[in-house]
Amino acid sequence: MKLRLDTELCQGHGRCYSLAPELFSCDDEGQAVLLVEGEVPADLEAAARTAVDNCPEYAIGTE
Repeated sequence: MKLRLDTELCQGHGRCYSLAPELFSCDDEGQAVLLVEGEVPADLEAAARTAVDNCPEYAIGTE
């Protein structure tokens, strides 16, 4: 599983980095920043799916 983050859609709600801090952080303006490039480690796939499912702007997806 790979994550993608559309920074144009991100509104800075912070759900992704609250639910999956191993995968997401935020910049100085509160916008999401993806911490993992490439494949998400198997032990973090559930957290990745939770972040995808809880993004109100659909800014996070999987490939």
